[in-house]
Amino acid sequence: MVNDVKKSLIGGEKNMKSLRLVTFAAAMSAVAGTAFADDAVVKDGYAFDQNKLIPTGVRAEVGTTGYGGALLWTANPYVGLALGYNGGDISWSDDVEVDDVNYDVDMDNNLTYLNAEIRPWGASTNKWAQAAYIAAGVGYVDQQYGLQARNDGGTIKVDGKDTGLSQLSYDLDYSNNISPYLGLGYSPRINQNWGVFGEVGAYYTGNPTVSNVNYHGGSPTDATLVEKHLNEVRNDDKYEWMPVAKLGVSYHW
Repeated sequence: MVNDVKKSLIGGEKNMKSLRLVTFAAAMSAVAGTAFADDAVVKDGYAFDQNKLIPTGVRAEVGTTGYGGALLWTANPYVGLALGYNGGDISWSDDVEVDDVNYDVDMDNNLTYLNAEIRPWGASTNKWAQAAYIAAGVGYVDQQYGLQARNDGGTIKVDGKDTGLSQLSYDLDYSNNISPYLGLGYSPRINQNWGVFGEVGAYYTGNPTVSNVNYHGGSPTDATLVEKHLNEVRNDDKYEWMPVAKLGVSYHW
C-alpha cells in the first residue's frame, strides 16, 4: 500500500514536470507565433505564413552543459527562437572550485532547451550591435557531476584549511529538473551564411542532490569540515543556479 502511494506520488511529480514543460513551450510558441505572423498575408481576418515554421539556421555548440546543436528560427529582426540539445561526457582536469574546494570534474550532460532570443538592436545598421541578444527560456535539465578533490602538493584543502584527508569525492545531481533560463549572448555574422556565437547564463535548478560521498583519512575536525562543506552545497542559495557558458558556429540560409 505504501509503495503504491509512493509510486503514485512519483508518477504525479513527473507528470507535473512534463505538464509544466509543455505549458511553457506552448506559451513560448504562442508568443513566437504572434511575432512570426508579422509579415504574413491576412485573409478573412486570419494571418498565417507557413514558411515561418521552417528553421532559418542551425548551430553547433560546446560548453559547460556538453556539446550539441540547435535549430534556429527568425521571426523578425528583434525576435528569434532556438530549440537545442546538449549532451555527452566531459571531464575538466583543472581547478573547478566549489565552496573553496578545488576539484576535477566528470560531467554527464543531458539538456534540452527552448529559448527566445531578444535582440534590442536587431534593426540596427551596425552588424555588431545587431549581434547582441538576451536569451530567456526553459530547459529540461538532467545533469550529473562527479567531483574528485584535487590533492595538490599532497594536501586537500577544505574551507581554506589543510586537512589530512587522502580522498574526498561526491556526486552532484540535477536530475529531471524543468528549469527557467536567462542569459546574454553575442552572435555576429562572418558572412551572409556563416556566423559565430558565445553565450553565458544560468538555469534556476534549486540546490543539487549530493550523493555517493566518499572521504578517507584525516581527523574528526577534518570530518566536521567536510560535513559543513557538503551542507553548504546542499543549502546555500548560490548553488541554486547552474551556470552556462558556451561557444559555437552557426549556418543560416
